Amino acid sequence: MKSDHNILSKKLRSFNLQELMVVLVIIGILILIALPSLMPLISKAKSIEAQVQLKHIHSIARTHFFTYSKYSADFNELGFEMPKLVSENGNSNYKYEIIEATNSSFKARATAITDFDSDGVFNVWEIDHMQSLKEIVKD
Repeated sequence: MKSDHNILSKKLRSFNLQELMVVLVIIGILILIALPSLMPLISKAKSIEAQVQLKHIHSIARTHFFTYSKYSADFNELGFEMPKLVSENGNSNYKYEIIEATNSSFKARATAITDFDSDGVFNVWEIDHMQSLKEIVKD
């Protein structure tokens, strides 16, 4: 029968610091290789925020139109609360504005405040009274 001393003194196989550093360097290189090909997907995913919010703005603008027979350029009048921007410790990557509101037409715009792929171009989306959602500037 083995003694308790022999069980406790048995060494376990482990990795040294150099081996761990090599693995981390390899992972870093793989991330650097993969990141440029993932940037369009990241931009596309973030633009979903603008699309959803613009559809919501369109919906409440149409409700206002059916109630008052005109569109409004005032978010407060529509009952739309502007989401907090990431620059203000919020979650929104886009700022929203109504660029046209007449008795018969409406247009709202979402402009990115973040350059998602660091190319100097900021994503812009627009929606009109016909619910035509268009990407004006692609990031």
